[in-house]
Amino acid sequence: MKLSVNVDHIATIREARKTDEPDPVSAAILAELAGADGITVHLRVDRRHIQDRDVRLLRQIIKTKLNLEMSTDQGIVKFALEVRPNQVTLVPEKPEEVTTEGGLLVTKHVDVIRNIVPLFHEREIKVSIFVDPDLDQIKAAKETGTDMIEIHTGRYCDARSETDRLREYRLILNAVKLASKLKLEIAAGHGLDYTNTGPIAVVGQIKELNIGHSIISRAVLVGMERAVKEMIEVMRHGTQLEGAYE
Repeated sequence: MKLSVNVDHIATIREARKTDEPDPVSAAILAELAGADGITVHLRVDRRHIQDRDVRLLRQIIKTKLNLEMSTDQGIVKFALEVRPNQVTLVPEKPEEVTTEGGLLVTKHVDVIRNIVPLFHEREIKVSIFVDPDLDQIKAAKETGTDMIEIHTGRYCDARSETDRLREYRLILNAVKLASKLKLEIAAGHGLDYTNTGPIAVVGQIKELNIGHSIISRAVLVGMERAVKEMIEVMRHGTQLEGAYE
């Protein structure tokens, strides 16, 4: 399983002072050196953290894969088509939210997404859609022509009881099963940390995890390279949640 490190919150710290540091591009380089298989950034319409400059430099410098999270805003689409990241991940976006609150409601936007996907494919850019572990949304994603889905793991990560966590985990497993049947590539992410990533990492059909906040939070204390390496070890030694298949 591959790890793509989201460096948005390096930019969040920078933008708190509107200065030049810390630089998310430098963080991305360190993440790659530590073994990350890709770098993820979310270019929001309001440019609250990642800036156009960051994406352009990342496209030039990183050696692995650049995954650009983005809305379907026409200006962002135009920018992405110009920069040509390796992959785009379509996500919902609200001006008032602190972070992405859930998966994209693909069932409401099938036509819009279906029109966008070929534009990226013409430029050899892979398309992923961030979705909740909801079977109807995954079926709708397939209709758009997307290559991949990223399953939103937020409710699993936020679960306060073992019963709730197991329920959410089973929903993820069911979503993975359907996406695999539909021949969609599968990633997962949101809220994953050093304590809850293991059970997701052992789901064989999931090929990639996108993890940001937890790694960046750890990096503040121990450094970027160590934080990335520790997450890779968590992924390597993951175990299934007890009772998941009962």
